[in-house]
Amino acid sequence: MLPCMNLQLLGAPQRPPPFTSDTWPAIDISRRPVARSDEVLTPVALELLASLHRQFNARRLQLLAQRARRQAELDRGLLPDFLPETAQIRAADWRIAAVPADLADRRVEITGPVDRKMIVNALNAPVRTFMADFEDSCAPTWENLVHGQVNLYDAVRRRITYVDPVSGRIYRLNDRIATLMVRPRGWHLPEKHVQVDGQAVSGALFDFAIYLANNFQALAEHGTGPYFYLPKLESHLEARLWNDVFKAAQDQLGMARGTIKATVLIETILAAFEMDEILYELREHAAGLNCGRWDYIFSFIKKFRNHRDAVLPDRAAVTMESPFLKAYVDLLIHTCHRRGAHAIGGMAAQIPVRGNAQANEAAMLTVRADKLREAHAGHDGTWIAHPALAPIANEVFDAIMPGPNQLHVKRDEVRVGAAELLRVPEGAITDAGLRHNIRVGVQYIEAWLGGNGCVPLYHLMEDAATAEICRAQLWQWLQHEARTVDGELICQERFDRTLTEEIERIHGEVGARRMLAGVFPSAARLFSAMVTSDSFDEFLTLPAYELLG
Repeated sequence: MLPCMNLQLLGAPQRPPPFTSDTWPAIDISRRPVARSDEVLTPVALELLASLHRQFNARRLQLLAQRARRQAELDRGLLPDFLPETAQIRAADWRIAAVPADLADRRVEITGPVDRKMIVNALNAPVRTFMADFEDSCAPTWENLVHGQVNLYDAVRRRITYVDPVSGRIYRLNDRIATLMVRPRGWHLPEKHVQVDGQAVSGALFDFAIYLANNFQALAEHGTGPYFYLPKLESHLEARLWNDVFKAAQDQLGMARGTIKATVLIETILAAFEMDEILYELREHAAGLNCGRWDYIFSFIKKFRNHRDAVLPDRAAVTMESPFLKAYVDLLIHTCHRRGAHAIGGMAAQIPVRGNAQANEAAMLTVRADKLREAHAGHDGTWIAHPALAPIANEVFDAIMPGPNQLHVKRDEVRVGAAELLRVPEGAITDAGLRHNIRVGVQYIEAWLGGNGCVPLYHLMEDAATAEICRAQLWQWLQHEARTVDGELICQERFDRTLTEEIERIHGEVGARRMLAGVFPSAARLFSAMVTSDSFDEFLTLPAYELLG
């Protein structure tokens, strides 16, 4: 490890430390500095990171171990249900704290990675908020992470620009911009490039601490605040950990408690049973819940991976009209509005289809139908992946939601129990679905290993969540000897043969130069190993991270 940076060598901190300098453990960063890294890896930011790591990393690891124990119970056939020990929280009459004015109307939110051009375009888009993503749409190379923090540092201060290297066009922020939110990585992901006390820090704590320490004052000066999206929680205890992190960080930085606001993505099947409890744990800092549909589908496959009766059909057949997804949506809206929290809809992954008017019209009609479903259900806003979808989403929500939100739509008729949340969707498994999963999975991993976590493929914006569905479905189909509608068995020999054929197809689509320049062989090997392994990898980004610089 290269001790490129050490708290003891960085000079005096800008705020009085909570302990004397001779007790500070070193923070070791194993990568050499990238451009402007000194502007974001400051003494105050690294001091906060070290403090949060020392206070909370042991709890984080304990909660990850609890995930493994819970998975073992599911593997033995114990199905999830609402927790009896927290029944009083679900029954009691309580509400979250009030949200700031710039989070009162969230009718259209755009999401994307933290690269410079994306940030400028997203903040300028005709949307209410922009979620800058360090998680599923960001490959966590050291350069991406540090440059992302620099880009947000400039964006918060309204001085971010981007110069197109080909056209020379200069991109600048408009006078009116969207409210900025940030999604750190999930609790399960380490940041291998940074160690405290010889231990890798949490990727979540790194992303959170660096952004918060550098920007909380500038955000306040511009009339906004530090707003976060929290991904992949599996229990209210994981939400409690975030809440304690928020309190400790605000205290250390001299911020008023409750300044931080967070929206939780309900994107795991286990979290769906603890929505009330998650909001309760975060009630001082909560802003709402979001239907993270793609990770939710992946979670359903992952958690019930050993259940032969829980095999899902083609991804394309698992729509939001599927009863288990509709039940999850209805329960989320009812729960949020009962507690005064916003219920945000899921991602429309469609992107404009260039050069094919008919296909583009069909895609946009799909987006419109999806947003109509969400608005009529009572959602207070929705997600899009491309600025071109903003007019459609705005038009739908403006027509159905004339006010800033739909908190008055209580959905008191909703009655959702465990049976509804666990109902396995019906549909066919097809050879086309098998091949599509292979093509998307391999190409996504290839892009991710090359530093790109947000990839347009076949007219959809794919990220880690959708790639997870691809490889998880294939693993599930292989393990349980599923058959396609033509009656043919999905076995390893068929998978190997189809993988070879689809790589040839990819070769034809992207060209020889791209195939040679990229890391397709490594991507194909990793994808194949995860699909054909006897055991299930919890996240594809964990083994892929080992291959990432």
